[in-house]
Amino acid sequence: MNKEYHIIGLMSGTSLDGVDIVKCTFVYNGDWYYNLNRFETIHYSKYWKEKLEKLHTKSSKEIRDCDKEYGRLLADICNQFIQKNNLKVDYISSHGHTIFHQPEKKHTLQIGCGSTIAGTTNITTINNFRERDVSLGGQGAPLVPIGDLHLFSEYKYCLNLGGFANISKKQEKIIAFDICPVNIVMNEICQEINKLFDKDGKLARKGKVIPSLLNELNQLEFYKKNPPKSLGREWVKKNINPIINKNDYSTKDKLSTFCEHIAYQIGSFLKDESVLVSGGGANNKYLIEKIREYSKSKIILPNREIIDFKEAIIFAFLGVLRLENKNNCLNSVTGAKTDNCGGDIYRK
Repeated sequence: MNKEYHIIGLMSGTSLDGVDIVKCTFVYNGDWYYNLNRFETIHYSKYWKEKLEKLHTKSSKEIRDCDKEYGRLLADICNQFIQKNNLKVDYISSHGHTIFHQPEKKHTLQIGCGSTIAGTTNITTINNFRERDVSLGGQGAPLVPIGDLHLFSEYKYCLNLGGFANISKKQEKIIAFDICPVNIVMNEICQEINKLFDKDGKLARKGKVIPSLLNELNQLEFYKKNPPKSLGREWVKKNINPIINKNDYSTKDKLSTFCEHIAYQIGSFLKDESVLVSGGGANNKYLIEKIREYSKSKIILPNREIIDFKEAIIFAFLGVLRLENKNNCLNSVTGAKTDNCGGDIYRK
């Protein structure tokens, strides 16, 4: 008899949209199969948005305290989601929210205390998926390629447009890496005019590309590095922000130029066959048009559930692999010494 896993996946990205929560059923029958049973995005309150945005500047004690407080928030979200939908759930698998990601210093931190989640929900919880890979010399990112390999195997490329763009490419061994920032930069630009984001890319479409700005962005050293490589908020602050803020460019022109930059960087990797596109940036119609211009691959936009919840589905799957004690992090992707099985398990 095949074992079924009834599991919740939780995902919070760098763009601070909110917590994506899914309930999935996974079955192994020679291959892995999943059903997406329920899904929802719980948007952050003003309190949480501001707290998470500034937490990297706080003391170690404040970060530790917030780890537990954020764990209680995630637990409450799970309890309400389960009760509202009358769900059978055996496990919770949580990405947490990234505060630091500096793999070159062997340091990565995703808050959302697993012990607190397990204790508050009375459900076994798996979290902290990146730390083991980083300790083995890897980037600890991206983590979704193992899910791309097993759950979305019909596509040569899987492209996620979230806070950052990351891509999985299936060849002899799957390779994957971060390409460039996306929503983490564009949403920040939108704040100049008190907007949370550029809906459908309407503002970017009205702007003009600034050639000198585009050229400076495209010349950044990160883009010349070979994979494995990953990006974090720290890199954006140091490398992107000084370029886009050093002159008095209009918001529309910045957005238009940055869309062009994203499309150019992504298009350089999409040479053939089909690419499945997901993440919040997939809803930006103008950005997708620009990516199509620069790409030779067939761009496939799946249904809304996959666009918005693919990462949460895959984090649920990472939890299943951890429970099975199977590798959920690939050294061909992260550059770690070996494939590895990451994640801390907190029993109920």
